[in-house]
Amino acid sequence: MKHKIKSLINSALTGAYNNGDLNSPETDEALPEVLIEEPKVETQGDYSTNIAMILASIQKMAPQKIAKAILRNINDHDSFFDKIEIAGPGFINFFINKAAWYPILKEIHHMDLEYGAENIGKGKKIQVEFVSANPTGPLHVGHGRGAAVGDSIANILNFCGFNVEKEYYINDSGRQINTLGRSVFFRYKELFGKDIVFPEDCYQGMYIVELAENIKSINGDNFLNIEEETAVNNCARFAAEKILAEIKEALESFGVQFDNWFSEQSIFDSGKVAKAIENFQNKKIIYNKEGALWFKTSDFGDEKDRVVVRNNGLTTYFASDIAYHQDKFNRGFERIIDIWGADHHGYIPRIAASIEASGVNRNRFDVILIQLVNLLRDGLPVAMSTRAGEFVTLNEVINEVGRDAARFIFLTRNSDSPLDFDLELAKKKTNDNPVYYVQYVHARISSIIRKGKENGVADINWNAEAVNMLKEPEEIDLLKSMNRFPAIVKQSAMRLEPHRITFYLMNLASSFHAYYNKHRVLNDDPLLSCGRLYLVLAVKKIIRNGLGLLGVSAPEKM
Repeated sequence: MKHKIKSLINSALTGAYNNGDLNSPETDEALPEVLIEEPKVETQGDYSTNIAMILASIQKMAPQKIAKAILRNINDHDSFFDKIEIAGPGFINFFINKAAWYPILKEIHHMDLEYGAENIGKGKKIQVEFVSANPTGPLHVGHGRGAAVGDSIANILNFCGFNVEKEYYINDSGRQINTLGRSVFFRYKELFGKDIVFPEDCYQGMYIVELAENIKSINGDNFLNIEEETAVNNCARFAAEKILAEIKEALESFGVQFDNWFSEQSIFDSGKVAKAIENFQNKKIIYNKEGALWFKTSDFGDEKDRVVVRNNGLTTYFASDIAYHQDKFNRGFERIIDIWGADHHGYIPRIAASIEASGVNRNRFDVILIQLVNLLRDGLPVAMSTRAGEFVTLNEVINEVGRDAARFIFLTRNSDSPLDFDLELAKKKTNDNPVYYVQYVHARISSIIRKGKENGVADINWNAEAVNMLKEPEEIDLLKSMNRFPAIVKQSAMRLEPHRITFYLMNLASSFHAYYNKHRVLNDDPLLSCGRLYLVLAVKKIIRNGLGLLGVSAPEKM
């Protein structure tokens, strides 16, 4: 609809320039873009534009006069509009004829699984890296939100024509892995009656004890009879591999599958970290100060320079991240999207600085920050203690509320806002539960269609006479809502905001419920029943497509 109105306005402007109603622009570049908006107030029409006010300074003419010139030159041969009016200082409001909405139904049924997709990506190669939790403990609910956001963004970008690869970066090198090994080894020694003062900087929680018990069952007391450093390394390798396997299993049960699992250790083993440091040293971007190596990130917009190699010779996380992001672009990605926890906000400028220093435009690098999840039960906070290693794992949430509810609720707010996740609400089979509210529409329509078949309506196809009977206000509202879906998907892809689709589906579900509660789809008029079946089947297809982008199922029965 917006495209059609925009085209009509542009044609009207051309006509107005040609016949002297408006002054011809000196160049096409001087023409502002025609923007079409949906007014929030119904009395202001279906669509509105402020183009007359934008042109006022260029034309040296009152907006009302410009608006009148545009209206005189609009050729509405198809009776697309019921009326067009000029309002306020020069807004042009368009009221669409009911019949003009009907072709949307034909498009939805024709496009089917592809309805909503617009090829804005044109095969552009994009990498989305998300979750990337250290293999030092189970995934928690915060990781679940990041997984839902990352996976949905990848789905949406794929749907819009991008060539997307999903990657998990395994932090299997450095201090945190050594701390994991020490934690398990100390618990292992305790199992043999050794008197241990467990360090506060080690990983807490029963899962560490369980890992130690696993090692004991396999190796007995062998690790007590070797060098402690070797024992710690062995414990670290065993624990990290087991935790990573559990992470993969949890993500798979959450419906997330990665195209690539990238090892941090691999960029050390391949020499890419050392090579990146050497190259920047040669360019005088990395310098020596008091025995440590510093990156001149302040030359590239960061607030201060950053250490890449400490004076003890150990590299920092930043050093491996420099090499890792260089490797991403070397693999041919035109754009990379990292999804991090909100506590990594200060880390963005230094990574962006390293990318720019590598000769790559920093605009090809995006970071989405995931805010905290507040876990509730019946509105009350669920007690958790990070210090004691007690937290609710993603697996526990999935097991309690189900994958669909978890993913949908994680996506009900923008990722940069904290999220309240109520476990009891997520299990309810009522309209208070947002995923149930949307999925029920799909199941309800499936039931209606089954009943239609029982009544002899086997094929639901375009019938102009039947569709022309869709004149109820709630039917037109549904058509308008369905027309918005492609624009919502496009906005979600361009802004990397999957919650827009979640909101849209909830609004579409609301429009359907309002319609269904007031009108019978299957009624005494066979022709009207045919038109309404065609209408609600289109709603079902959009619900299915939208839920699919979020990684949520569309059940036939509930």
